[in-house]
Amino acid sequence: MFLNRILAAAAAAVIASVPVAMPALAQQSPQTGTEYAPTMLVLDASGSMLAADPSGGTKMDAAENAVRSFVTATPDNARVGLSAYGTGTGNSDAEKSAGCQDVQILQPPEIVDKPALIAATDGIVPRGYTPIGASLRAAAAALPQEGPRSIVLVSDGLDTCAPPDPCDVARELSAQGNEIVMHAIGFGVDDASRAQLTCIAQTTGGTYTDAADGAALEQVLPRVSAVALRSYAPAGLPLTGAPDYRAAPVAEPGQYLDVVRQKKPQYYAVDVPDGATAYFSGTVSFPRGRGDASTSNNRLDLRVYGAEGQDCNSLDSELATRSIDGVALTVSSAWQGAVEADSGSAGTGNCRGGGRYYFALEWALIADGAPGQLPIELNIGVEPAVTDPGPAADPQPVEFSAPTTPVVPVAGGGSFNVAADLPGPGRYTDTVQRGEFVFYRVKVDWGQGLAYRVRFGNSAEEGSEYTSNIATALYNPYRAELDSDTTSYAGTEKTLPVNDPALATAPIRYLNRDERGEVADQAVAGWHYIAVKLSPTIHSTRAVAPVPVELEVAVTGEPEPGPKYADGDTVGEGTFGEKSKQVAAGDSAREAGDSGISPLVWAVIAAAAVVAVAASTGALLLARRRNH
Repeated sequence: MFLNRILAAAAAAVIASVPVAMPALAQQSPQTGTEYAPTMLVLDASGSMLAADPSGGTKMDAAENAVRSFVTATPDNARVGLSAYGTGTGNSDAEKSAGCQDVQILQPPEIVDKPALIAATDGIVPRGYTPIGASLRAAAAALPQEGPRSIVLVSDGLDTCAPPDPCDVARELSAQGNEIVMHAIGFGVDDASRAQLTCIAQTTGGTYTDAADGAALEQVLPRVSAVALRSYAPAGLPLTGAPDYRAAPVAEPGQYLDVVRQKKPQYYAVDVPDGATAYFSGTVSFPRGRGDASTSNNRLDLRVYGAEGQDCNSLDSELATRSIDGVALTVSSAWQGAVEADSGSAGTGNCRGGGRYYFALEWALIADGAPGQLPIELNIGVEPAVTDPGPAADPQPVEFSAPTTPVVPVAGGGSFNVAADLPGPGRYTDTVQRGEFVFYRVKVDWGQGLAYRVRFGNSAEEGSEYTSNIATALYNPYRAELDSDTTSYAGTEKTLPVNDPALATAPIRYLNRDERGEVADQAVAGWHYIAVKLSPTIHSTRAVAPVPVELEVAVTGEPEPGPKYADGDTVGEGTFGEKSKQVAAGDSAREAGDSGISPLVWAVIAAAAVVAVAASTGALLLARRRNH
């Protein structure tokens, strides 16, 4: 549903022509784990950084502290480099010629070496000129020459060496078609410096942020850098599917990574006890590309088979209609065959009761120009039988009450794995680049409901030529899509959902799964995910400013007891927590057992996915098709 509420015909026709560049992820091996946009951090080490900082010490001291915080929070497999200007000469008139060439690459943008980065930062001695333009050229040259790349610049003043003018350098790199986004942080700057740094950022589609003092810089730098690194991050333990059910690998609950190939079904086996529910999903992130959106449709099919390979007549099928935008697509099954008693019937006996079930995943519809294979995340969970399901179902959505708390800045993640934690009700702000999917998560307990809306603020560019598709979607803890909304955005403020006060769940109760419609998926307490999408504009080869967004989040109701399982466990630790597999992904490594789901023990930590999981309504045989 995240992608199937398409724009009106006119807006869709405009956006259909958007050409975008393929990200580095498309070349990533599924066995290498996470990949991020290579980033160069450029530090001002001019003489002015010796000035006192209002929060204590010098500005350079504050910058070094901020870099340490940034490095500590950086994902272990991110590619981050460090450069500085002003370290090799003084700032006398006689030294200006040399000082304006004084740019040092202290660490190349390779897999992050945290001790080396910190040591290089600690060794910086500020004393020279401010060659910002030259430093941007040097940072761009140090980065890979293709794919998404980022530069994060921290400066406390104007370029003192132009030419080259730093804004002209930004335009030059943009005009060459480089996929380099520059983010600038003004560290206690005046109006003229702020204008120059803002120009650098906006020219390349990046962000400008003020940091009045060292304390602010220490908070701002990791957040800005997280945005610079933000990208799709597949993760999981290696697992290879089989072309036939007889050779299917038997997988325990957890997260796995495989390769999916065009029109080649792949089988995986899961042992499901009597009365248990099995969850299986596969997620593919499609590469961005150029071409006709009408031919960029991809579909994933998922079928369930029982003993002896018997077809259980369960088909889940998910279609992405705008794969060219780099969408992530998930097909999922909430299989309740083991909940039903084995009837002994020749037609259905092998698809009822506990036993080994087989899940066959196929990339069934292929977009024009799609690669031959792509990484696919496989997420598997097993929920035990219950003896007491808890309170009766409640299918009515909770009412939305707009929060009045102060606004809190956050940096959303590029996937479910690294979704930014929103600590309950409140107002949260972020900045989204064109072409990004950004994820946040909110914990919802049994008996509580979640409601939210997203406001896209005014952009620096307005008008039909800057039209993008905006969308938001709400997911439950096992990544089933609960609701979504989408519309067009041309640079002026828009709020989603368009026709309702908010996207909202019913109070989360176990027995909601026995209801019809979307409320059936609102039956699991724990982390719920909010995704925000901003597609590229029709001028994707031009740098376009990012867009500010504000999320208004409400969590309604008091927590109440959840279900009890057959073994007497009320939190499900014996079902998944003891077997949880740790998957390091993105900004932090989170254990599957700490997924935030209280009683269900769902084991999946999925990445960058647009997921739709069907909760069974009690029928053994199900067939479902949903377009994205």
